[in-house]
Amino acid sequence: MGTLRAIARLHRALPAATLCGPRVFWRVHAPVVVGDPQTYCTESGWACRSIGRYPVPYKKDLPYDIVELMEEVESKGGFLPNVFKVMAHRPAEFRAFFSFYNAIMNKETGNLSKADRELIVVATSIHNKCPYCVIAHSALHRIYSKNPALADQVIVNWEAADLGEREKAMLNFALVVSRAENIKDEHFKKLEENGLDSEDAWDIAMISAFFAMSNRIAHFIDLRPNAEFYSLGRVPREKQKSGSS
Repeated sequence: MGTLRAIARLHRALPAATLCGPRVFWRVHAPVVVGDPQTYCTESGWACRSIGRYPVPYKKDLPYDIVELMEEVESKGGFLPNVFKVMAHRPAEFRAFFSFYNAIMNKETGNLSKADRELIVVATSIHNKCPYCVIAHSALHRIYSKNPALADQVIVNWEAADLGEREKAMLNFALVVSRAENIKDEHFKKLEENGLDSEDAWDIAMISAFFAMSNRIAHFIDLRPNAEFYSLGRVPREKQKSGSS
């Protein structure tokens, strides 16, 4: 039960006050043939394209705790991120994945802010060429940082982005971990010079390592980002509402 309670707190990563758009309950997708990710329908719009190579299970076929979490996240955020849908294909792995995600991304100790954590995900995911994680987590970074431009700069070239020395040290350490390079004392020293201790280094490394795995999962699934992520943190909620009316 403790694990399930931890998973149930995941929706904090999608602040209800910021996410917007009409609520659309997650739907069952017809089975997709592995090896044929480019599945389209005759209607126009994002909803026609398959979100990945694997079918999304029916709600009635899923364990209650997973359905409860998915409906809670959707209710809080206004839409259900596609990663929940595809990971539901393997319920035991769904629980493990989101439990670890919650532990590293929603912890309230250490010197990393939520914006810091999301920026680490963006920088390492662009290195791993993962569209889903780059798009989803740059949206979350815009929300937490209130900065609509920084994540875009990091996506293009983090070394030329408007980053402070602390952020540069943080992202450099994260990328060394993500690239599986040798970790040296000088990497830790650079963090310490910018106010980040050995426990913060652990947090940076765990986020980088977890999302290196997550990026690879997204690659082989051919996971597609939700359309809602593209405008989050860019357009005020009131304007999005008026634009959709």
